[in-house]
Amino acid sequence: MGTLADLFVALTALLHIGFLVLEMFLWTGPIGRGVSGKNEEEAAATKVLAANQGLYNGFLAAGLIWALLHPMPEIAFQLKLFFLVCVIVAAIYGAWSVSWRTLLVQGVPAVLALVFTFLAM
Repeated sequence: MGTLADLFVALTALLHIGFLVLEMFLWTGPIGRGVSGKNEEEAAATKVLAANQGLYNGFLAAGLIWALLHPMPEIAFQLKLFFLVCVIVAAIYGAWSVSWRTLLVQGVPAVLALVFTFLAM
């Protein structure tokens, strides 16, 4: 069960690295506009806000990676718990404020990671 938990934690971290790249570097290009549904003007107007979001997603990914690499299981568990709950809260807020898809893309992997992390205890 621990391996499955770590796979979902890693998946969640990788997704957030992807969000970082999208929001910080690809936002105004065709890929960023395609994913966000924004036209060139909207993407340009929200570029700084998107980059800020991307940075926060990077912090979440860094925390999850830290949790996976921490040598002390008790601390690794606490780190996973904290950062996964942060991701889930962000997904809920994103679903409420932006799109319900945020809950699926961002929240479901984090919830599964959290469930499997608890089951692996």
